[in-house]
Amino acid sequence: MFSKLKNCAKCGRVFQAEEIGQKYCARCSSDEDDMFMQAREYIYDNPDTNVVEVAEELEIDEDLILKWLRQGRLELKGEGVGYPCDRCGKSIKSGRFCDACQNELKNGFNDAFGVGKEDSGSKNDRPKSSHGMHVKKR
Repeated sequence: MFSKLKNCAKCGRVFQAEEIGQKYCARCSSDEDDMFMQAREYIYDNPDTNVVEVAEELEIDEDLILKWLRQGRLELKGEGVGYPCDRCGKSIKSGRFCDACQNELKNGFNDAFGVGKEDSGSKNDRPKSSHGMHVKKR
């Protein structure tokens, strides 16, 4: 179990972090959750809105809204609204990368780690059994 005393990144209070990477105390986390719900409802009710409009209407920091968009917790619905892909700058509605960049990154990782390539190792030469204990042959 992870437990560490930290200072809240928002209010500065000391709190006991229960998870790795936890930045906010319970009170500030609750406040952020409330703001998220407000932003989600506003975007649902106003599908052609953009980040600036949401921030101004609800008095929420734009960076916080962008964080939720990059995490995939929010998605902009309207045509012509979005924010830039972190890699190429193309306008996107949710996440960090556009579809093209996601595919390029995925293929790059697959190539780097050999995913999808057939191994010519001896372990693949044996027939696979769907039952019983697997014992290494000497």
